[in-house]
Amino acid sequence: MANHKIVVIDDSMVIRRTVKDMLPPGKFEVVEAKDGLQGMELINTANPNLIMLDFFLPKMSGWEVYQEIQRNPQLKAIPLLLMSGRKDEVTDKIPEPFEYFAFLEKPFDQKQLVQGIRDAMERSKKLAQILQQSEQKEPVSTSGGGAEVEQLNARIAHLEAEVNKLKKQMSQLVGFIKKKLQ
Repeated sequence: MANHKIVVIDDSMVIRRTVKDMLPPGKFEVVEAKDGLQGMELINTANPNLIMLDFFLPKMSGWEVYQEIQRNPQLKAIPLLLMSGRKDEVTDKIPEPFEYFAFLEKPFDQKQLVQGIRDAMERSKKLAQILQQSEQKEPVSTSGGGAEVEQLNARIAHLEAEVNKLKKQMSQLVGFIKKKLQ
């Protein structure tokens, strides 16, 4: 049974299948979307450990999907690997250096895919640390807010636990991939 879920959003069936074929069998569940709308639905429902997103998509562009992800703190915490065969068009909208997501230029080989996944994981950890530091600087006050604030604090604690669980799983994933490549 697969213990790592990856959402691959790309209008090319060849790319989606290539990603699936390059990953070690049995360890990953690859969920595929052929356009941005379908991709957003999967991101919101599949609870992925990693998102691989093509920048140029039909129905809803990869740029629009990226913007939706950035607006939602829960989605923003998921490691993101942006893909494109036209890096210059990506950098027109998102200037380098890419701090909180990794970039994979198409076409790619297995080594580049694995390195892209590693980079996405590391950059996601960096973002999580920054978000955690900002939360520590601005604690939520429970005076006057009552039960609602306590519920929000409990939800935040739950989400932080989920993020830590996902980080552990992705660390195991990266270790497994490293082992397979040796």
